[in-house]
Amino acid sequence: MSTFAIAGGCTCGNVRYRMTERPLVVHCCHCRWCQRETGASFALNAMIEADRVEKLSGEPELIVTPSLSGKGQKISRCPKCHVAVWSNYAGSGDLFRFVRVGTLDTPDALPPDVHIFTMSKQPWVVTSPDVPAFEEFYVREEIWPAASLSRWRAARGSGTS
Repeated sequence: MSTFAIAGGCTCGNVRYRMTERPLVVHCCHCRWCQRETGASFALNAMIEADRVEKLSGEPELIVTPSLSGKGQKISRCPKCHVAVWSNYAGSGDLFRFVRVGTLDTPDALPPDVHIFTMSKQPWVVTSPDVPAFEEFYVREEIWPAASLSRWRAARGSGTS
């Protein structure tokens, strides 16, 4: 493991956590579901293995919300201020957390690696030409660095995609 560590938490300070390694990827999702769920123009999520997110204080409350897939999304929120600190999506199960970058103490340390679902991006949001952008999703092997792919495969317990 690396020496990377970045902390974050909810607004009231009840729930605090630390990511102990760089995320596998940082998604900037522009889908309508993320827009609705966050009340913002997009969601910025850092995908990381769940065992590399240490709880420092507080216990998030797990809320299951609907999702486009119909399988739901588990959102971990502070039980006091209700800020979402991370999510678990059905496709990734409990092995991975999608940490809300905005809850980090230094959110500017994790800019997006990729923009997804730009087909529903707000027209006034301007993305950098230096960051890959896709109307829907992408092929993981074409975007993620080799180290992230290796960690993802190891966490899933397989050597394949």
